[in-house]
Amino acid sequence: MKMVTLNNGVKMPGIGFGTYKSTNTDGYTVVMDAIRAGYRLLDTAKVYQNEEEIGRAVAESGIPREEFFLTSKLDRNRLGYENAKHEFGQSLKRLGTDYLDLYLLHWPRSDYGRDDFDDWKRLDIESWRALEELYKEGKIRAIGVSNFLPHHLENLLKHTDVVPAVDQLELHPGYSQQAACQYCREHDIILEAWSPIGRGRLSENKILSDLAEKYHTSIAHLCLVYDHQEGIVVLPKSTHFERMKENLQLDDIVISEEDMWLLRTMPQDGWGGEHPDCERLYF
Repeated sequence: MKMVTLNNGVKMPGIGFGTYKSTNTDGYTVVMDAIRAGYRLLDTAKVYQNEEEIGRAVAESGIPREEFFLTSKLDRNRLGYENAKHEFGQSLKRLGTDYLDLYLLHWPRSDYGRDDFDDWKRLDIESWRALEELYKEGKIRAIGVSNFLPHHLENLLKHTDVVPAVDQLELHPGYSQQAACQYCREHDIILEAWSPIGRGRLSENKILSDLAEKYHTSIAHLCLVYDHQEGIVVLPKSTHFERMKENLQLDDIVISEEDMWLLRTMPQDGWGGEHPDCERLYF
């Protein structure tokens, strides 16, 4: 599998397995299937409530721990120095490991409406300093963020020492977040896509359906290829073994540059309704 190199020299798989809501029924079996399909980057978070199942699958897979790239995230409502240290330790226990390959601040702000929603700058800096210490102690191989836009990243870059290695964003045709992506590339921050196929919300898009027909593939697969060609690490999820394997095959199709521009400039579509600075909107 193609590997990407983070800004600290650590190598990370270019395709990972997203576990949000993909482990709702039998998480252990789903993760074991993903491992059998060939996934080594497994992405989770405390709020996904599946760290124990992932840890069990990794331990029982027969594959050495060092061949996996395990990612988890700090709950947005547990920001702060002491909280970050405590929550990281709890994630280690649930995953049954003594280190993580990547640990992220899940959101730059707490849930909208909480008393500390507007105190995000201080809380992000405190949380990041805790992650920096854990990183320097060797307990995390790389640290990063999720759902951080340029103004959130600027706050960290101005007041802390370690540049985030990764920013995990909702990225797919119709929601390319070009400004945030450009900022990350300028600062050597690897982009990682959650919801790379728009959670099915793009199934009726005419541009995508026409291009999928042209390239003899599905809309979902076309979306993954698009992100992949943009140099973005993708985190597809599925509970079906054959689809898991198919989602790893992203080099079989090459989208032309003309069609890439068409996808980059699509009208907004498929957005999940979550924004770090606003109340959540669900469609």
